Amino acid sequence: MAMQEYSLKRGYKLDLERIHECLANNFPTEIKKEGDKLVVSYGIFKKLTVWIQNKKMAVETESDISVAHDDMILDTNKRYRDFLYQATGYTAKERVKKAKEEVSK
Repeated sequence: MAMQEYSLKRGYKLDLERIHECLANNFPTEIKKEGDKLVVSYGIFKKLTVWIQNKKMAVETESDISVAHDDMILDTNKRYRDFLYQATGYTAKERVKKAKEEVSK
């Protein structure tokens, strides 16, 4: 399992309802609410958990390593990147830059 925290671009509300919408837009499956966390199981994600922590969006992923279908892996990765973009407002390149800035602080 890998946990990552993401900052949100100015103007993007750190709100579980909005994040739920972003998940629903990208993962056509049931979204469960476990306390203050949203949980999705889709494609290569056995479990994708999203919650708010330290004024950031926290995401934990657990992959299903039994899935070896390239199309499904590519599809899930694209949906995940699209979800992160919609939720945070940052592109993959901008997220990498932000992460590097956080590490250097």
